[in-house]
Amino acid sequence: MDQDQEIIKQVVEFLEDRKAEEIVALDLRELANIADYFIIATGANKPHIKALYDGMQRLFKGAGFKGYHKVGVPDSGWMIMDYHGIMVHIFERELRDFYDLEKLWKDAPRVKLQDD
Repeated sequence: MDQDQEIIKQVVEFLEDRKAEEIVALDLRELANIADYFIIATGANKPHIKALYDGMQRLFKGAGFKGYHKVGVPDSGWMIMDYHGIMVHIFERELRDFYDLEKLWKDAPRVKLQDD
């Protein structure tokens, strides 16, 4: 398994374990230069989003993944973490519906996740 697939697997497992909802991974490699993959998930509320984000930081540090960046604050309802082209978007429901990244990137193939 290549490094990107291993990172995606670890991120998705983490999000599932922490009760994030509607987790989707999109392969953007043929469509965009902003990222290779998007992982999109929904948090129940702002404290849940913050907990997911804090846990993601620990996951990346613990796994030795260096060089990740974050955008947003939990109170905004949308957090993004970028690790070398794998962008993890954690939304509150209303903002996920509003921005609808899955529709915006509808031509992107979905990455098979273990529960698909």
